[in-house]
Amino acid sequence: MKKDRISNNVIRRLPMYLRKLDELLAHGVDRISSGELGKQMGLTPSQIRQDFSCFGEFGHQGYGYRVAELREQVSRILGMHEGYTIAVVGVGNLGHALMENFGFEEQGFRLVAAFDLNPDVVGKVIKGVTVHDSSELSSWLRNNPTDIIVLTVPRTIARSVAQEAADSGVRGIWNFTNIELELDRPDVRVENIHFSDSLLTLGYFLAEQDAAENG
Repeated sequence: MKKDRISNNVIRRLPMYLRKLDELLAHGVDRISSGELGKQMGLTPSQIRQDFSCFGEFGHQGYGYRVAELREQVSRILGMHEGYTIAVVGVGNLGHALMENFGFEEQGFRLVAAFDLNPDVVGKVIKGVTVHDSSELSSWLRNNPTDIIVLTVPRTIARSVAQEAADSGVRGIWNFTNIELELDRPDVRVENIHFSDSLLTLGYFLAEQDAAENG
């Protein structure tokens, strides 16, 4: 049984565990100890055991974890078996690229619709998904309950579009507009994605390396 409160850090590590378990399965690994898993992931064995204990007892003392079984448990915790539906709002370069190349289905999510204002894009079918006019967003969402929107609109209209989607029943927003989006809606979860964060983090490590080498 899940604990009442689980730290954000533990939740953020779950996709990392999933990727590692997929890698292990691809290499034919049947079981693994917390020590070996920690070694491969740069975590301590106790940290791994503590993380998994938040959701139940998955391992076996003296035996370790069955990789396939653990992968199944983690995927369920991450909602990959729920069939959550997604609509992309903003089919410019980024939105189009996500529709074409991101494996929504592989992650357990169903891409069901897309929306844009550009008449050259409206009506097109991308990866089997029709692009609707953005003026239809509210009515479409109310008639077709959708769990999540991928927000790739210009930042100037990000908040208004997000609010419109939330008012129309959307429960999650994956925000790529490069603004820190917050809604006064505790029932709607927003995940803000900033590409610059990873790049600037990389820049920091390069600068540290240069400083060390130049003494």
